[in-house]
Amino acid sequence: MTELTAAALRRVLVYGVTGSGKTTCATAISSITGLPLTLVDHLSWEPGWVEVSDAERLRRITAVVAGDRWVLDSAYGDWLAVVLPRVDLVVGLDYPRSVSLQRLVRRSFRRVVTRELVCNGNVEKWSRLFTHDSIIAWHFKSFSRKRARMRAWAASPDGPPVLLFRHPRDLDEWLATLRPPTASARCPRRSGCVCATFASPDPSLATDRSSDVGRFTTCARIVAQ
Repeated sequence: MTELTAAALRRVLVYGVTGSGKTTCATAISSITGLPLTLVDHLSWEPGWVEVSDAERLRRITAVVAGDRWVLDSAYGDWLAVVLPRVDLVVGLDYPRSVSLQRLVRRSFRRVVTRELVCNGNVEKWSRLFTHDSIIAWHFKSFSRKRARMRAWAASPDGPPVLLFRHPRDLDEWLATLRPPTASARCPRRSGCVCATFASPDPSLATDRSSDVGRFTTCARIVAQ
């Protein structure tokens, strides 16, 4: 499965626990492959944080996955019966809680402070971070369920192929295999490595801390011939 090329990917679902970096991963895949990118928050929230009805969200995601080429940055549980039969590959971000929670908290606080636009012109507010249904609370409520779901998909012979990544650097290395990196982009993090860098919609999820905030760097070690 790790031998997949960019040209072979047509319909990709990125899945993971809340805060794992699904949007950044899906954006990188879209940048490499040219697959149209759909961000599920844009299907689910209207301006002013008006939640889209379940029926309308399902109609919207059904229309998206009916297409022949796409990458999604997640899928809600009640969408899976529609999405999974259309998926060619699931990219699962099965990271430790410490990684995803740290990313989520950092991202959430940054968004509030900077009033960063997140979806359809909405901005995060302090009041939304400290409620029983906040994004941080949702991380704790859904972590075990989402992890178990990914692992069950990976173990099942009946569903779509699944790539599970247990650490961000493993994802970086797989992404780098999809497109040969340029020889001029030397890795700032480790020797014997070259990088391909992509714009990230979420600076808190950028894996390359030595470069500009908001960049997503994938790495591939050079093997001496």
